[in-house]
Amino acid sequence: MDKRFILSFVAPFMILISTLGLIFRDNTRKIFYFPIGLMGISILLEKDVRRRLDRKNILKKIKSFQKVK
Repeated sequence: MDKRFILSFVAPFMILISTLGLIFRDNTRKIFYFPIGLMGISILLEKDVRRRLDRKNILKKIKSFQKVK
């Protein structure tokens, strides 16, 4: 199995663990699940921003090649 395929589930799994911990743990231990959830969310947002920037750069390259011809 591809390693990137498995790693793509890490961030959603972190968010799931955080959500379950916040719901089912007692009040004294809930604070430990916030960093896991925040890291999962930040990983997803970072991937989205990187993907959008990569698409913009590819589109700019395509347009610059079209102007040359």
